Amino acid sequence: MGVTVRYFAGARAAAGVPQEDVEVPAGATIATLKDRLVDRHGAGLARVLAASSFLLDEVAGGADRALHDGAQVDVLPPFAGG
Repeated sequence: MGVTVRYFAGARAAAGVPQEDVEVPAGATIATLKDRLVDRHGAGLARVLAASSFLLDEVAGGADRALHDGAQVDVLPPFAGG
């Protein structure tokens, strides 16, 4: 199934793209997707993902959430300032 991943701030820099479509197996979770993204982009993105929050279809939650075909996942690293 296909998932669209959008990267923000430091996640965008680490991935080298603003967004991408990723194929994941049926039953995949956010955690599964994180592993797939690290395989694609390496250790730099792994460090960012470890500290990031994830929105699934604009809703925050944990890494155990199941993905669905056509899902949108936003990767939000910690932001400085305020």
